[in-house]
Order: sequence, then structure tokens, then C-alpha cells
Amino acid sequence: MTDTTPSTPVEPKTLRRVVIAASVGNFVEWFDFALYGFFATLIAELFFPSESAGTALLKTFAVFAVAFAFRPLGGVFFGQLGDRIGRKRTLALTIFIMAGATTLIGLLPTYATAGIWAPLLLTVIRCAQGFSAGGEYAGACAYVMEHCPDDKRGRLGSYVPVSTFLAFASAAMIAYLFNTALSAEALAAWGWRVPFIIAAPLGLIGFYLRLRLDETPAFQALEDNHQVPHSPLRETLHLQGRSMCKLGAFISLTALAFYTFTTYFSTYLQQAGGFSRAAALLISLITLFAAAAACPLIGIVTDRIGRRATMCIAAGVLAVGVYPALMMAGSGVFAMALLGSLLLGLGAVICNVVTAPLLSEVFPTRTRYTASAITYNMAYTIFGGTAPFVATWLINTTGNNMAPAVYLIVIAIMGLVGGLSLPETSKIALGKAGISPTPVPLAVPITDLR
Repeated sequence: MTDTTPSTPVEPKTLRRVVIAASVGNFVEWFDFALYGFFATLIAELFFPSESAGTALLKTFAVFAVAFAFRPLGGVFFGQLGDRIGRKRTLALTIFIMAGATTLIGLLPTYATAGIWAPLLLTVIRCAQGFSAGGEYAGACAYVMEHCPDDKRGRLGSYVPVSTFLAFASAAMIAYLFNTALSAEALAAWGWRVPFIIAAPLGLIGFYLRLRLDETPAFQALEDNHQVPHSPLRETLHLQGRSMCKLGAFISLTALAFYTFTTYFSTYLQQAGGFSRAAALLISLITLFAAAAACPLIGIVTDRIGRRATMCIAAGVLAVGVYPALMMAGSGVFAMALLGSLLLGLGAVICNVVTAPLLSEVFPTRTRYTASAITYNMAYTIFGGTAPFVATWLINTTGNNMAPAVYLIVIAIMGLVGGLSLPETSKIALGKAGISPTPVPLAVPITDLR
């Protein structure tokens, strides 16, 4: 099947608008999703009361992980939707669902008021968030990449992870400000609700921006040539299964590094390092803003040295750096903990920046949204959503605060093997992405699939 992605350059003004609109929408989506992690210890007290603080925290992170189980379902649903009706309308829908679910969390009764219904309702709403998130990141990356010049996909695509890191940084900043400005009683009584309710106006802004976007030239070309797939999922699994497994192995490392750094590390600082909630959030806040600032630089580097070399550097930094990073975080010294957080964050940034273009470069336009969304969300469900839970469980089981480091090193090796099994894609025309010179024919012609 020939890809009809046009090669006409997109005007710089249009390109800037595309990057800004996609990134702002992505920021709103992940700001909403990140709040739960930064309020994890407080949510544990309010929704999962227990004699053991460790048990309550495990239950909180279990709900965090359960939400991720719905991300592959969201990836399948929104991926197929994006490949059939377009990227623009699908991305508007994801942000609408996410903002609504986050607002509802801010309105929930706690365990003291509603008993067992409180954690049950929290779990259901988190699942709705996970379902929405399943269609977000891969779609935002595809939207940007399908407008980009071939030699600038890494640099321009890096602004999508910039918005993700800024979203987590903003969530950390809000959590930090509320922890320092309010008494423990006020925070538990009403303060924690305000950041979640803020999702409503933010979501409306993001929804409006995405509705005003134009469809990508690549998808528009498919429509004009009557090549929009009738069964994106079937075609994806038949032709892209091997590539999905290879890329998924590397994204597993991206997922684990990202959620260890952005969500779990604040909890680790409090448990292993003895930091207060406010001090741990401040460390996370500083390093998340640093991570966002570093993304465009890494984007330029990956365009110059290629995706395979960048993946090697990412895996190496994480495998070598995670042990000293956790040691410094557990030292109890603010400056050392900050340095450890920056070290872990560097590996997470490199992984995320190179993943953004890979999601589009590995798969063809016809099924790009479906293939990338399923691959991304399966990896994030198995290794990202479970990262806080597994890390907490490893420490509780072994009694060793360094146990999560061994886990990350193993996944780094697996990710490197998977990543290096992919061809170099940094210089290819996006219209030729994921297309074999001699494609295997489907048992049923594409035009006959309904």
C-alpha cells in the first residue's frame, strides 16, 4: 500500500501554531493526570485509611496502576478513531473526557463521609482518566510529526514531551504551594480539592484550541485519495505487529523511567530520605522544570546523531545512573537529593524525547494513530502505571531502599535490545515510514475490510 503523505513543506507560521496547540492540549491532559501522583500520600490518608501507612500507600498506587489498565483500551478506541475520522477531532475528545474526570475527583466524598464508596468511585474515575490518556500522547505526537520537515522531527517533536514535563512540574508546583500555604487540617479538609477542580476551565481552553486546529496534511491526503482504512486495528496487527513489539520494548524503559522520575520519586524522597512532603515536592518541581528545558536540546541532538544512538545513550544513562541517583535521594541532604533527581531525570528526558518521533517514524500514515497508541499505552500500562506500586512493593518486601534500581537496570537492558532491533528512522520521509519494500498481502483486501 503506497502512502500518500504529501511532501509540500508546511509554512513556519502554521507549524508554530500546530506545535503550540498540540502542546497546550497535551499540557492540560497530563496536568490533570499528574495531580493524583503528587497528592498520593494525602489521598492514601483520605481514601484508604489504614493502621499501616505503607499499606494505605500501596492501595493508592494500586488505583494508580488500575487506571493504566484502561490506557490500552483507550489506545485501541481512540487510535482507530484517529485513523478513521482524523487526528484533530479525536484529540479534542480525549481532553474533554480527561478534564471532566479530573473535576469529578475534586468533588468526591472521602472515606470518612462515604465509606467504601469513596475509594470505589475514585477507582472508576481514575479508569476514565486512563481511558482518555490512551488516546492522547501518541495522537499529539502524530499530529505534530505529520506537519514537520523530515530533518526537524526530533527538535519540533520535543515540544510534546516539554509540555508533558511542564504539566507534571505545574502539578508539583500546585501541590507544593498548597502544602506550604495551608495547614495539614485545611489541606485535608478542602485544600486538596482545588487543584482537581481547576481542571474544568483548563479543559475548556484545551478543547477550544483543538477544535480550531486544521487536520494534518498526511491524513487529509488519505481522505482525498480514499485510502482511509476501514479496519485500522486489523490492518495494524497484521502488518505492524513485529514493529510494535520492538518499539514497545524500548518504550517500556521510557515508561518506567518517566513514572519513576515524575510520580514515584517524590514519595521515595519522603520514605527513604526522610524529607517532608513540601521538601520532596520542591525537589521534584525543580527537576521537572529542568527536564522541560532540556527537551529541545535533546531533540536537536537526536536529529543530528540519529534515533539508535540516542536510544543507546538513554539506556546507558539510566542503567549507570539509577543506583547513585537513589543513593543520593536517600541521603536526607537536600542538595544531594536534588542532584540524584537531576541524574535520574536526564535519562527520562532522553528516553521521552526520542520516543516522540519514533512513534510516528516506525508506522505508516494509514494506521499510525492505532499502532502508536497501542504500542505506547501497552508499554506504559505494564511498566509505567505499575512503577510506583512495584517500587514500593520491592522496598517493603526486601527492606532495601535500593531494590527499585535493580528493576530499572533490567528494563534498561531490555529496552536497549528492542530499540536497536529497529532501523534508523531519523532521516526517512514520513510518507515512507513503516512500509516494507515487499509488503505482505492481507488475506482480505484492504478495500474489502468493513
